[in-house]
Amino acid sequence: MRSFWYVAWLGAWPLTQAQFVAPPTDLIATKGYLDVPVRYKQVPNGICETDPSVKSFSGYLDVAEHEHIFFWFFEARNQDPEEAPLTVWINGGPGSSSMIGLFQENGPCGVDSNGSVYNNPYSWSNASNMLYIDQPVQTGFSYSIPVPAYVDSETDNVITLPSTSCPDYAAGLSCGTYSYPNVSLTANSTDNAAPNFYRALQGFMGAFPQYARESFHFTTESYGGHYGPVFNEYIEQQNAHLLHGAKKIQLESVMIGNGWYDPIIQYQAYYNFTVYPGNTYDYAPYNDSISALLYNQLYGPGNCLSQLLDCAARGTNEICSVADNFCANEVESVYDNYLGRDEYDIRELTPDPFPYEFYVDYLNTARVQAAIGAYVNFTESNNAVYEAFSSTGDDGRRMNTTEDVAALLRQGVTVAMYAGDADYNCNWLGGEAVAHKVGAPGFESAGYTNITTADGVVHGQVRQAGRFAFVRVYESGHEVPFYQPLLALAMFERVIAGKDIATGSVDATTGYKTVGSLKSTYREGNGTVQWSVLDSLATYNTTTNAPNPTGTKRWRQKGLRKSALRLQM
Repeated sequence: MRSFWYVAWLGAWPLTQAQFVAPPTDLIATKGYLDVPVRYKQVPNGICETDPSVKSFSGYLDVAEHEHIFFWFFEARNQDPEEAPLTVWINGGPGSSSMIGLFQENGPCGVDSNGSVYNNPYSWSNASNMLYIDQPVQTGFSYSIPVPAYVDSETDNVITLPSTSCPDYAAGLSCGTYSYPNVSLTANSTDNAAPNFYRALQGFMGAFPQYARESFHFTTESYGGHYGPVFNEYIEQQNAHLLHGAKKIQLESVMIGNGWYDPIIQYQAYYNFTVYPGNTYDYAPYNDSISALLYNQLYGPGNCLSQLLDCAARGTNEICSVADNFCANEVESVYDNYLGRDEYDIRELTPDPFPYEFYVDYLNTARVQAAIGAYVNFTESNNAVYEAFSSTGDDGRRMNTTEDVAALLRQGVTVAMYAGDADYNCNWLGGEAVAHKVGAPGFESAGYTNITTADGVVHGQVRQAGRFAFVRVYESGHEVPFYQPLLALAMFERVIAGKDIATGSVDATTGYKTVGSLKSTYREGNGTVQWSVLDSLATYNTTTNAPNPTGTKRWRQKGLRKSALRLQM
């Protein structure tokens, strides 16, 4: 499972804005396909979307008893929303909220340090209706049973309370309304989470037929490398044996950013990224002794790789959980233990103020929670979900992710894997190796070519054969749409239109292939690497790919927190 070592330090839970949430009384009740109960409301303009002509809706998809999945939907901005395509976004974790993607990456808005909403001109809703889903249950605003509780600052566990008052022993902690934290009330694996995601999608489409389509697009990142292939192959299986009352949903495309697909490949990529051949920022983080330590803990007899292979061969929860814990603590966390750098952007030291976290406190204000119909306080990443997945070793399982990607390609689905090249956690070298393992027809003979965008700047390269592509994004950490918003939007527009990622002018069909070198060799150097901890008020410049100079407009930092889960992971 993803290293959890600094969750308590940076804080994955609300610290200042939690309160006991009044249950909403103004939700509209209806039913979707498969008779999934749906409760929703129209969200007032200005809560996120600032265009008064564009509607948004939020609420709950009640996929089972005590299993209530939160959604937030936004109409497309630049086309008739009843004709626009439908795109779903989910974050990873496991247990990380899709509000991360909405407010930090590709949604219609962001939040500044004063708690004020600002417009995102690079929102993916420019090109599509967007549906953000908090899953599995207990993630973000999703809940099992709302209960009064507080969060233990040492363990991040939710501790229930006897009443809606904060006792002396919890003073100073985040008392409020949370989801009942039993791990039995959430999914414990990717395979186990797929049916509820499918039911959530069926519920939404049935409740909002004006936005439902015969096909849809699926976007995700990080642990979405597990979610994306497995969830969507599950949907294809359901289509083949459609239940009475269900809608057949044809998947058109899948986009996965900095994905965690195959632990056997990607744990080895931690060595590749830091030691040999290394990253493209001319930054060698370890001396010879630490490099040797990392190599041994990865490849030594009985160590990480050996344990992961044992997990792949035997597949029991106990073996896989032990293997992943060993690899997370003894391989991945070598970086954390010795460097003090952000796993999600090697250019920055910790604490890293990017991407901005102001939205977390914003979502924990009573005004906003009432506007979106929330039943519980917002948690960016959920410990119960993390522990449930950890118990099965899901993170350390090879799963069938690459096989599922190959199956989706055979079914005519477009698949684009993209990766910011400054991310260590799900680094691009591991993602590239996974892309080769997929075995897409023509991919091995395709070459890397520059991606053209409206600003005339090369922000990355793509290697594409037919409907399958791997993209390396320059000067970008884990959350690509934050660091390279123009490229991210252009890539999204091209994928959902079925066009080539390099130019957006050619149909990406069988026989299409990029021409160029077999390796992406561009090196940024260390000009944007920071050698001192940034001011918590720093802002990021997407033109220079570095912090703005001190003295430019700055935002008041309110409780920086970043999850150690594979969120945005």
